[in-house]
Amino acid sequence: MSDNLYKATIRYAGDEFFIGTTPSGHAQTMDAKSDRKSAPTPLEMLLVAVAACTAFDVVSILEKKRQQVSDYKVEIEGERRDEHPRAFTKFHIHHIVQGHNVSEQSVAQAIELSDTKYCSVAATVRPTAEITTSFEIIET
Repeated sequence: MSDNLYKATIRYAGDEFFIGTTPSGHAQTMDAKSDRKSAPTPLEMLLVAVAACTAFDVVSILEKKRQQVSDYKVEIEGERRDEHPRAFTKFHIHHIVQGHNVSEQSVAQAIELSDTKYCSVAATVRPTAEITTSFEIIET
């Protein structure tokens, strides 16, 4: 199989539950009844995927820049259209970096590199959704 081709499967498990199997073989339950809240919906997984993709990049870049990060969190908000299909139209990603003497310039550069060069998920949604970012640094 080509490195550029990914294959996942989704199996119906009954009662509006589904089991997705990722290309790496990991199973993920999904719940079509969002009010039941027993598993994420595909839309929730997309929101998490956008945040996780940039988080992976930013942490890696900050480590390469030898920044002393003791904790890192990403908060994401997504705004959807009112009409169907209720696609996301905007994402706002807020990075919260804790550490000792963490450089504001390094964090800004890491976010910029992720946003413009490395994050495949952001690149996938960007043609139809605006992505904005912000960050804060908490000295520890």
